Amino acid sequence: MTVIEYNKSVDRYSDHIFRFLLKSLNDTEKAKDIVQDCYEKLWLKVETVSFEKVKSYLFSTAYHTMIDAVRKEKSKMVYSQSKFQDTYHEEQYNDLSEVLHQLILQLPEAQRSVILLRDYEGYSYREIAEISGLTESQVKVYIYRGRLFLKEKIGKVEVLV
Repeated sequence: MTVIEYNKSVDRYSDHIFRFLLKSLNDTEKAKDIVQDCYEKLWLKVETVSFEKVKSYLFSTAYHTMIDAVRKEKSKMVYSQSKFQDTYHEEQYNDLSEVLHQLILQLPEAQRSVILLRDYEGYSYREIAEISGLTESQVKVYIYRGRLFLKEKIGKVEVLV
């Protein structure tokens, strides 16, 4: 890959990677750091990564770097059940997109990532499998289970009220 192609990959894919990471992590600064790490890793392998495969390489790197960051953070923190109980509001609240975003954050990492890649970024099952390192069957199962969880939670009146 040439320097010009590297710069084109920054222009084309950095915003998409950032959105994916932001929706997964819900932390702007961490998302920015991971995007920067991805492009640093790409720069170190600029000779071996072809321009045709750069999108897949960047999303795979972003996904794996995000998983590593989440695991590292989890080892530092102890989660309490009260964190998830605070998701719902007692007062009337009907911003469905905000409720959906909060519910997506409750999904396990793998389900959340594949749902975001499929439903928010529009990737095919095959592309998601390449990015995440899962099989297409696993991707389909995770998407199904994640959507089922969201459907069950959104179907409850107390979530929307």
